[in-house]
Amino acid sequence: MSKHSKATAAQFYNEHVERDFYPNLESFITSDVCVGMELTAGGAIQGWRDFIGPTNTLKAKEEKPKSLRAQFGTDGTKNAVHGSDAVESANREIDFFFGGEPTTRPMKTTAVLNNCTLCIIKPHIVRDGQLG
Repeated sequence: MSKHSKATAAQFYNEHVERDFYPNLESFITSDVCVGMELTAGGAIQGWRDFIGPTNTLKAKEEKPKSLRAQFGTDGTKNAVHGSDAVESANREIDFFFGGEPTTRPMKTTAVLNNCTLCIIKPHIVRDGQLG
């Protein structure tokens, strides 16, 4: 869990800084904390992108109404979630949040460890939707 500053937002979204929509993106990403997750699985990038739906919320509502962006996004900028679009960007983004030494990471954790839980499910014990 981290909170972007304007500097870290510009670093994370460097390819968008000069685009017209960037000020809205910067405002949104710096407005509150973000939760970063590294998903590891074969086809994780495409699987996550399928699950979250199209970037623009209105398009997501039409094409993938059960997607995260359709359900929780509000427009093309405030679309609820981010998903890396390729292996190269995933590597850069994972390193941004989780790489290097804690003192040199662009993002510093703001996690508050209260009212939290951890769930670990070992895939081999889940059979046909049942824990078994």
